[in-house]
Amino acid sequence: MPLPNLNRKEIVAEIFNQTGYNQKEVQDVVELTLDTIVKALTQGRSVELRRFGVFALQKRKPRIGRNPKQPDQQVPIPARAVVKFKIGKELQEGLRKLNPAVLD
Repeated sequence: MPLPNLNRKEIVAEIFNQTGYNQKEVQDVVELTLDTIVKALTQGRSVELRRFGVFALQKRKPRIGRNPKQPDQQVPIPARAVVKFKIGKELQEGLRKLNPAVLD
């Protein structure tokens, strides 16, 4: 059985437990960090977090798709920006050591 997803509340709790800082302040810092990352990406900037990875922007080309309910109908899909994640070296090394059974 896979482990449950990690959420903001658990991140705040983990930082609180490790540091003893005020939980509300930790929550504010986590929110500000995520807001800053979102702001940078929506302004067209990449976000590089050493040892973790890089959130890089890429442009998807426009293409023609199909309507799943009416496969003979073509649907134009416009060009759009997407975020790609390139894993950092330290994270990649940690994942190599991960037991694949954890994902089942």
